Amino acid sequence: MSAKSRKIVEVLNGKTVSPPPVWLMRQAGRHLPEYRATRAEAGSFLDLCYSPALATEVTLQPIRRYGFDAAILFSDILVIPDALKRNVRFEEGHGPRLDPIDADGIFALKGDDVHNHLQPVMEAVGRIRQAVPQETALIGFCGAPWTVATYMIAGQGTPDQAPARLFAYKEPRAFAQLLDVLAELSADYLVAQIDAGVDVVQIFDSWAGVLGEKEFAEYAVRPVRRIIDSVKSRRPHAKVIAFAKGAGLLLKTYRQETRADAIGLDWSVPLSFAADLQKDGPVQGNLDPMRVVAGGVALDEGIDAILQALGNGPLIFNLGHGITPQADPENVMRLVARVRGENQ
Repeated sequence: MSAKSRKIVEVLNGKTVSPPPVWLMRQAGRHLPEYRATRAEAGSFLDLCYSPALATEVTLQPIRRYGFDAAILFSDILVIPDALKRNVRFEEGHGPRLDPIDADGIFALKGDDVHNHLQPVMEAVGRIRQAVPQETALIGFCGAPWTVATYMIAGQGTPDQAPARLFAYKEPRAFAQLLDVLAELSADYLVAQIDAGVDVVQIFDSWAGVLGEKEFAEYAVRPVRRIIDSVKSRRPHAKVIAFAKGAGLLLKTYRQETRADAIGLDWSVPLSFAADLQKDGPVQGNLDPMRVVAGGVALDEGIDAILQALGNGPLIFNLGHGITPQADPENVMRLVARVRGENQ
């Protein structure tokens, strides 16, 4: 089977597929007991990301259990700063930690070893492509430069990314340089994933929602467009989903400005607005992850509302952000069955 006939690729080509293909952000993760067992075997989180065998195993776990229409490479958006030697580590109960970067550090960044550093990821992509069912799409990804930069500047996640916003105002030249470096390296990274076997790539801008209009254009749109232009100039058939969480009304022109094939929608996007966005092309989303935790009527009603509003156009069914560790696998099975019309 060619990549073109995989359902998600069909949707990204503008086709309406019924029932729509379904996968979930963070589908390979802590809500699965088999993931927790593999994670314990790996040692550190980054060791899991860089072990081709273990990364392949956790990527396949939700495919075996749920039969999703796509597998997504198991990795992390911070492998690029890790390859830039920013001392990335994941502390239990605290999340990611990095050595915070300043203006001098930004101008001293060297991306010479990034490709070699990320070779285990490419090996995992090749293994996953061989192992997943032929009809299952394989999605690769990277973090958007703005979101990755927020972690590099603060050295950790923060509630509203104030450290990065302040740094961008005080050190505009250095901040622009950081975004440019990350855009260039991310484009190379996505091209390498495509060459290794992914069908689709997604760019995660998890912190786009903290930006004002002008900043969104400069920090979210411009670098993502640079990535997409670079990828498509080298791999013209590449398919790209761009997910700018919290962008709200700024999504109205986000697809055109970034040249993404589809836009991901978080759960706060009104379905009437989502239907308007869908007139311009494929959309992905946007069930509230808490409905998967709640299950029952709350889950069913959320699914049905999305299918009713968006099911007659090009749609990839997904959550509005990543699945949470509290989600019951039984509820995920219920979700997949309901999207596919198997438990009406």
